Amino acid sequence: MDYHEPLPVSAERFAELREYFETRSFRGREYEHLPDYRSDLNRGVVLIEDTVVDGFPKIPRTLVIETGVPRHFEEELAVEEKLDGFNVRVARVGDDSADEPLAFTRSGIVCPFTTYQARELLPVAEFFADHPDLMLCGEMVGPENPYTDHEYADVDSLDFRVFDVRDRETGGSVPVRERRDLCADYDIPQVPFHGVFTPEEAVEKLPGIVEELDAGGREGVVMKTLSVDQQLKYTTSAANQGNLEYAFSLPFDYGQAFMFRRLIREAFQSVEWDEDERARRERAHELGEAILCSMTDTIERIDGGATVGERHTVRAPPEIVDELFEHFRSMGLQLEIETDEREAGERVVTFTKKTQATNDKVRAYLDGQIVRE
Repeated sequence: MDYHEPLPVSAERFAELREYFETRSFRGREYEHLPDYRSDLNRGVVLIEDTVVDGFPKIPRTLVIETGVPRHFEEELAVEEKLDGFNVRVARVGDDSADEPLAFTRSGIVCPFTTYQARELLPVAEFFADHPDLMLCGEMVGPENPYTDHEYADVDSLDFRVFDVRDRETGGSVPVRERRDLCADYDIPQVPFHGVFTPEEAVEKLPGIVEELDAGGREGVVMKTLSVDQQLKYTTSAANQGNLEYAFSLPFDYGQAFMFRRLIREAFQSVEWDEDERARRERAHELGEAILCSMTDTIERIDGGATVGERHTVRAPPEIVDELFEHFRSMGLQLEIETDEREAGERVVTFTKKTQATNDKVRAYLDGQIVRE
């Protein structure tokens, strides 16, 4: 197949970009994926069995609702909730209608655990029998997953929430209203919907929506034209501070840019919200706790002999958990199993992905290594 044909690049340019693709296999099926964004292509583009699975585009962010929304949008926009999970694309590949769909992570890797869960949680047979050329783009959320561990009151283990349905190869989106009707027809869960507004109405309504989400510890909103040609996101203070708390608990594994961007978001939100001195100092106090307390907890744990890292719990049939761990190890991750139990025929494992830089550097500094600045 001429893989470049559905993609927005010429054959010559695609040949140049091909060197950035990495080759992997999933249960004997070889594929290539683009792990990073390139100027011409989305991160996560997959080439598999004469099929292209497009990556998901970056969504720009505004730091100021009042000016950012009318500058970015000239027509009506839909507002949906941005959930705290991990980005997944579910698509069927191959010419055989019996082929089961695969679940691709943001970078285009087929995850065995996510593929299993997508097939369990979604009516994939019915949907892809009727729409073989589409892919379901969504967020896997819930406390029992191997990538994030954010709690949602209505999710006990793991669930999938669709935020977009796109053409598998070209990446063209199904318009918002059509997509919500389409998913409803198949009982496919979607992200919460907050309405359709003109840009002026959105400027008026969004602060209240964001404040309500913030009070509930939610992540934020994604705004999009009804055709999904333009998108824009905005996050809550709860999400910013939660990200900072997590990042500073592993300070040598998350880059300064990651942390700085979230501090900047807090500053701009404080100004746009026109906070008085008391509210601003309260925000500063919460930010300081998120930063300092998470770091000191990590230092004390390592000083006490513990290993720190990203802690997760997963629940699936034993063979799927085995496959997931082999998948992680093949990517160079070091795992530490905390608990490993059986419940109703499933294996429930709590484990830690070791974050080597933080463990090594904190231990070295505790042992007296000097810092040259």
